[in-house]
Amino acid sequence: MDLPTLDFAKSLRDKLRVDMNNFTDDLANGQCTSFEQYKELCGVIRGLAFAERHLIDLAENLERADNE
Repeated sequence: MDLPTLDFAKSLRDKLRVDMNNFTDDLANGQCTSFEQYKELCGVIRGLAFAERHLIDLAENLERADNE
């Protein structure tokens, strides 16, 4: 994988992780005032986790392809 792509993937993954941690902290600290807000926040965290996993998988696939 070329360096700009690797840097982009790492930067995006870092941003996803920061956002996920911030939302998780909000959830743990009782920021939700209703069950609807709780469900929404859980969905946001889940979506960020999916995005991070897809990004990790893509980077691994690109790296594997470069090594073949």
